Amino acid sequence: MFGIPGKAAVTLTPIAAKQIARLMEKQSSKGLRIGVKKGGCAGMEYTMDYVAEVNPLDEVVEQDGARVLIAPMAQMFLIGTEIDYEVDLLQAGFKFRNPNVAEACGCGESIKFKDQPA
Repeated sequence: MFGIPGKAAVTLTPIAAKQIARLMEKQSSKGLRIGVKKGGCAGMEYTMDYVAEVNPLDEVVEQDGARVLIAPMAQMFLIGTEIDYEVDLLQAGFKFRNPNVAEACGCGESIKFKDQPA
C-alpha cells in the first residue's frame, strides 16, 4: 500500500527473523502482525500479535522463514523500520529502529512520530 516497489517495507535482522520464525512455529501462526496504537507517555505504542489469517490489505514481509504483516493503518508509520531482537542480562525483546520516530520515552515502549500532532 505505502511500500516502495522492489523494497521491503521493513527489514529484519537475522536474529529477529529467526525469533519470529520460531514464534510462528510455536504458536502455529501464519505470521506476526505489527501495528501502532495510541498510548504510552509519548503518544503511540507498537503492537505485535500472532495471526491465523493474512488480511489482504496487510503489507507482507517474508525473510528467512519469518513472516511479518504490517497492519494497514500502521504502514505509513513503519516504512523503513529495521526490526531487531536483542538479549541482555535483564531482558530480551524486539527493538524497532524506525526513522519515522521523532521522540521516544525513556523505556523505549512509547513513541511519537514525525509530524504527529501533540
